[in-house]
Amino acid sequence: MADEPDNETTETETPAAAAPEAGTPEAEAGTPEVGTSAPESAPVAQETSPAAEAPAEEQAPAAEAQSPEPAAEVAEADEVPPVAPVAAPAEPVEQVSPKERRRRARSTHSEAKPQRTPQERHDERLAVRKDKAVRRRARRLQERAKAAERRKSSPAQEPLPPVHAQTEGTRKVRQGIVVSNKADKTITVRIDTARRHRRYEKIVRSSSTLHAHDENNEAHEGDVVRVVESRPLSRSKRWRLVDVLEKAR
Repeated sequence: MADEPDNETTETETPAAAAPEAGTPEAEAGTPEVGTSAPESAPVAQETSPAAEAPAEEQAPAAEAQSPEPAAEVAEADEVPPVAPVAAPAEPVEQVSPKERRRRARSTHSEAKPQRTPQERHDERLAVRKDKAVRRRARRLQERAKAAERRKSSPAQEPLPPVHAQTEGTRKVRQGIVVSNKADKTITVRIDTARRHRRYEKIVRSSSTLHAHDENNEAHEGDVVRVVESRPLSRSKRWRLVDVLEKAR
């Protein structure tokens, strides 16, 4: 009775084991005997695993060797067409003023001038001024000649009519009494005025004096004369004698 369970276990384990294929490393190594335990078969699987990987590594280079053309086509498809070179933008030209250009030219001038005395420098300045004066005079004469030619060639322009006609305003005339004729060709005339006050309607009398020009010294003290305003004849004379209306008694 004790041997029966062992037979059952061996019978159940044998169908579970798969038969190795022909030509495989396991078939060549040999199958383990029936009834062996599992620990004995494990080292066999570890020893045969490197042999199983070897054919896979050999197949990979063979596959690559069989298809070299598709790889070349893919490489050609991935290539980017050449692009024409883009011209670099032109650098902006620096705008330099004439003064700055002359300053740069002077700074790049490396020729050393000989040492000169103050008198030589003064003489050189005088020579430069004289040369400039000669050229300036010649240019002015040339401009004057051109202006004279233009005036001769152009027709004479007619004078423009005056905007306002010349009119002489009405000059003031005053009548008064001579109070002094001591100065030569000058008389002092007193002008008496009387006017009515606006509010009180009272007669307000006032007087003022002025100096008049008497060319022939005709007027004397006490004479009643008529004077008219004129241009300034002296510091105080703005009037001129017209005639003597009444002689003094």
